[in-house]
Amino acid sequence: MKPLGPIPAGFRAVDGVLAIDGTPVTALVEQAGGTPLFVYSAAMIRAGMAALRAAMPRRLAIHYAVKANPFQPVLELFAGLVDGFDTAAGGELELLLRAGIDLSRVSFAGPGKRDAELEAAIAAGVTLNLESEAEAERALAIAARLDRRPRLAIRVNPDFDLKGSGMKMGGGAKPFGIDAERVPALARRIADSGAEWRGYHIFAGSQALDAGAIADTQGQALDLAARLTRESGVALPHCNLGGGLGIPYFPGDEPVDVARVGALLAERFASLPDELADTAFCIEMGRYLVGESGVYLARIVDRKLSHGEVFLVTDGGLHHQLAASGNFGTVVRRNYPVAIATRYGAAVEEEASVVGCLCTPLDILANKGGFPRAEAGDLVAVFCAGAYGASASPAAFLGQGPAREVLV
Repeated sequence: MKPLGPIPAGFRAVDGVLAIDGTPVTALVEQAGGTPLFVYSAAMIRAGMAALRAAMPRRLAIHYAVKANPFQPVLELFAGLVDGFDTAAGGELELLLRAGIDLSRVSFAGPGKRDAELEAAIAAGVTLNLESEAEAERALAIAARLDRRPRLAIRVNPDFDLKGSGMKMGGGAKPFGIDAERVPALARRIADSGAEWRGYHIFAGSQALDAGAIADTQGQALDLAARLTRESGVALPHCNLGGGLGIPYFPGDEPVDVARVGALLAERFASLPDELADTAFCIEMGRYLVGESGVYLARIVDRKLSHGEVFLVTDGGLHHQLAASGNFGTVVRRNYPVAIATRYGAAVEEEASVVGCLCTPLDILANKGGFPRAEAGDLVAVFCAGAYGASASPAAFLGQGPAREVLV
């Protein structure tokens, strides 16, 4: 048998059925009208935010990265929990507007911003994290045409990356941000233009579990911010230190020691150089804030044997859970935490693979894991499904369509 990933703390059984915030998933599926279904726990999100706030220095603001989960009820919940929102596309700005969120609390990063997106962001007072000198000139020209004072920051491509991160966003040639050595000149150009100078966005990587590596990267980001401020001669009002905190997905993963990350960052804040004395700081979290709160539920429609192996065929699959299938950036496929939700906590009886309904061998939710015996009609739960699930998977593949989503 191949091991399954660790199920996040806080889940339990009610009469042998997985419950989320005390409600059996069978009842949640009935209320939602069927499967496949994403369920997000508001209680878990609130508890995670509270724990992160307690661990981080008071000086540090916390932003939510919309790309992790843009479900409108989730955005509305975060509106009262975080200090700001970070977006990566014009469509995400529209989602925040629909959720009633003031766009002056929002920043917008990402390469390839279209003129229409720049115009909408400038008109709404969004902070633009500029990804190139050419994008800066386009933004300034659009602002002049609109007779608006744009809020402009620079996304820096740092000379370092986040060690052990699942996705490296800095160090070397990257499509993201502006190489550090070219930043001072652009900072002066923005300051001289009369735009509202908003500072730097330094994002080196994501999905790291090593507190020491995260703290080292934050320290390097602070050093870089101070150096760029000295070299540019432009005061730094704000610095986004990026994200980086990951969650355990795979066998052997351990939760990041967030208390240590916060303590080490507090030490750095206590001895900042003069260039950063008046700078406001934030981190942007997506996966860390919402990932463990989500469960993806699919119903087994067939139990079949092939050459002695058991396959549990569900009505879900990679079209909703691309990451769990191993097709979202992983090199070696490993199992997410998966359980038979209607036999939750029961003893392992057999080795089985949980697969989806798509006509491709890539559609695997759990490969040769150990499960209690399950039959058609049972529910399967894929945990750690709160981030990069519904919105980061090819829901239209084979005409399957999106899954249902609920916040409880």
